[in-house]
Parts: sequence; C-alpha cells; structure tokens
Amino acid sequence: MPRKRRRISAFVKILVVLTLACGLLVAAGIYVMRSIKPLDLSPPPPEDGCRLATEEDTDTLEVEQAANAATVAGVAFSRDLPAHAVVVSYATVWQESKFYNIEYGDRDSLGLFQQRPSMEWGSPEEIIDPVYASSRFYEELVTVEGYLDLPVYEAAQAVQRSADGFAYDQHEARSRSMAQAFTGAAGAAVTCWFPEEEAGTTDVAAAVGELRRVFGVGPEELGTAQRQTGDLGWAMAQWAVAHASSYGLTSVTYLDRRWTAESGEEGWQTTQTVSEELVLR
Repeated sequence: MPRKRRRISAFVKILVVLTLACGLLVAAGIYVMRSIKPLDLSPPPPEDGCRLATEEDTDTLEVEQAANAATVAGVAFSRDLPAHAVVVSYATVWQESKFYNIEYGDRDSLGLFQQRPSMEWGSPEEIIDPVYASSRFYEELVTVEGYLDLPVYEAAQAVQRSADGFAYDQHEARSRSMAQAFTGAAGAAVTCWFPEEEAGTTDVAAAVGELRRVFGVGPEELGTAQRQTGDLGWAMAQWAVAHASSYGLTSVTYLDRRWTAESGEEGWQTTQTVSEELVLR
C-alpha cells in the first residue's frame, strides 16, 4: 500500500512539473509575441531605375545611366546633329564607361567617354562634365569624313582610337533603340522612379537652367526651335524625367502626357488637355 501511494505521489509531482513547464512556455510565448513587431508584409519600396520603351525594344537603366544618356543626346541637339551621331556616341559610351561618369580609367582617362587630359581632350574638371565631354566627342566626330555612312564602330574608333575598335560594334543595336528614346523619336518612351527620400529639394529654375545649357535652348523656345536630331520637346521631357531625382521634380507634362514621381514606375499618363509647353514642377 505505501509503495502504491509513493507511485501516485511521484506521478503527481511529475504532472505538476509538466504543468508548470507548459505554463512557463506559454507565458514565454506570449511575451515574445508581444515584444516582436508585427511582420510587415507590404512590398519593399522600389529601387531607383528607368525604363525605355520603343517599338523595337524595352530596356532598363539605372537613373544615373539614364541621366547621362539624356545629356549626351541633348548636346547633339545643341549642335543640330543627326540622330546617327547619338547612336555613335552611345555605342562609344557603352564600351568606355557604361554611362557612369567615372573619375578614373586606363592611364589618365576620365568621364563618360574616357577622354584623356594628356591627349588634349580638356582638363580633368572639364572632362568629367558630361556636357563638355559630349560636346568634345561630337566636335571630333563631325571631322571624320563620311561618318554618317561609316559603320557605327568605325565612326566611334575614328574618334577614340582605342586598342580594339571593333568592340563598339556589340553596342550598336542597343544604342539605336536608346537613341530613339532620348532623341524623342519614340515619344513618351522614358520613365524613371526613385524612393522619395532620394529626391533632392525641388528646384525647377535650376533644372530649366541646366536644360538650356545641355540643349542650347530653353523649354520656352520649343515653338520656334527645330533640330534635325529628333523631337526637341520630347527629348527635353525625357531629360527632365531622367534628372527628376536630382532636381526634386515631382511632375513633367508635355502635350497630353504627364509623368509624376509618385507613380513613376507606371510611366506617362494621359491628361485631359493638350499643351505645347513643357511644364516642370
């Protein structure tokens, strides 16, 4: 009889210990659940980027790349060059810097086109200015006899005189599609997006001033200025979108289309009215 009671007593003790252990586990679980923040299932904020959509192709670039590409095309407008000059410049920049304005390179090469101060392309400060660098490239390109009829890689090599001139050839197709977008030939082809916290302080006046420096004319001259490079209005609009984060622009409106920073990834939206003016806000 005493032995049986001892067994029951031991069983009760084990049961009590298990009950206490379970209670502690439950209490610990409740504490942990209350301490941990709720799981955020909302999608992460989009990284910056740009999309180029033409009839032939859809391409994506980083904002920095798109901004530089827009400037290279804009400088061609300032010199009233044909769109083919933009194609040649794009093939060159893809090979030399991938549209990053790098401050280093082979020997003393710098900038988008990897131009060398020692070869009289300009000072280091000038060369890392995309406007200056693009203008110097075009300045040399137009001296190449028959460059409009040459294969793209030959025209590029005639300017750059690189070790492997045929390397520019691999970038021709992509460069042609990009040129359609940034010269305005494809209309509302470029859209960009970026986190709100990455945008600079809104400075429309500075954006317009840089537009004028790049294109040689300002938005207010769209009605009178014509360039063989492409559609000046759309080229300026694409430039503004690609530089929106730098100047804190929240919207770009041209004709019956509007781009906004808030819905940049969705692209240009159709407006109810049509305006010949390029409006930056």
